[in-house]
Amino acid sequence: MKKTVTCPLCHQHYEIYANPAPTVDVIIHDPQRGVVIIERGHEPLGYALPGGFIDDGEQAEAAARREMKEETSLDVELIGLLGVYSAPWRDPRRHTMSTVFVGRTAHPERLCAGDDAARAAWYPLDALPAPLRFDHGIILAHFREVLAGRRTLAPIQPDAPHAPDGPARTDGGKTA
Repeated sequence: MKKTVTCPLCHQHYEIYANPAPTVDVIIHDPQRGVVIIERGHEPLGYALPGGFIDDGEQAEAAARREMKEETSLDVELIGLLGVYSAPWRDPRRHTMSTVFVGRTAHPERLCAGDDAARAAWYPLDALPAPLRFDHGIILAHFREVLAGRRTLAPIQPDAPHAPDGPARTDGGKTA
């Protein structure tokens, strides 16, 4: 959506695009341990699924794996897409649109908080900490439906190292 704003210094009007920021969240699930929940180290404080913002030029699946390594120290295999969550109220900082994956790790014992996470721990789905931030309670309710067989995961896109018609451009599409 295009908005007209006024510069507070020169009072000139200019246009900006106010679009939701793309993010990823991952439900890291282990049948014996439960799911990974982090305690956020920055505002908004509270408990949440590990996740974060997708960097410019980054595929959502790659961002999910990167964020899991940064916040939990875990190498995560993504096994499916739970859904896309985009309610304007989901993040008090700004409108975000999260692609939510389900993943697993071969080494659950390596869980260790890092980056923006003050703590990280495994929690059984019936004993989650409170309060959960953002819309993560809704997301985890949807995941419980997957486990109960009332909802399915969508397949994830394989990593795309380059555009289908050739290598990815790094010059912003400009020609010499």
